[in-house]
Amino acid sequence: MRKYNRQGQDLVEQDTSKAKEEGVRLLQRNLSYIDGEFIRHNPDAIASSIIELICEDMKFRDMENDSRYVMLNSRLKDTKKKIKKTMPKQNMNKTKHIKNEKVSKFAEKYQDRIDSIKQSEKKTQNLREQKMKEKIQREEYIGKQTKQQNMKSQKINTKKQNTKEKINKWLKNKNNTRKPKH
Repeated sequence: MRKYNRQGQDLVEQDTSKAKEEGVRLLQRNLSYIDGEFIRHNPDAIASSIIELICEDMKFRDMENDSRYVMLNSRLKDTKKKIKKTMPKQNMNKTKHIKNEKVSKFAEKYQDRIDSIKQSEKKTQNLREQKMKEKIQREEYIGKQTKQQNMKSQKINTKKQNTKEKINKWLKNKNNTRKPKH
């Protein structure tokens, strides 16, 4: 990062306001890795992000039992394991050590992105929880409606049965009270 800063290079700022105006949904993910002295895009992380988006969409549509979802989700897990294995342990220690040093412009902007990602993840988690609550409420509402319909049909059946019994009783009484012939 310092090498890039010394060469006058800086992070590319994203015009999020323009994207929001146009209705574009922005996702921020860590899609880079360090290769020697260079920062490169990580193709496994990019593929993983795309697969994760597809899986989230399928989950939203309640397609978790679909064979495509199962296959993609399995591939996503494998890719995440592969990314963890290939990520050097040195880089993880360096990011922890940066906190004790003076913070460069690059590190400040990077921290903003991390915070943004954390907020995005919290929003996504909140949306998932809200959707689950709504689903539960729908199921409870449907259950109440079904219970009410069952109670109504039970009342109707009881009334029918009572009416039949009254008619049978009336017919029996009528047959028993017949006038004898002279």
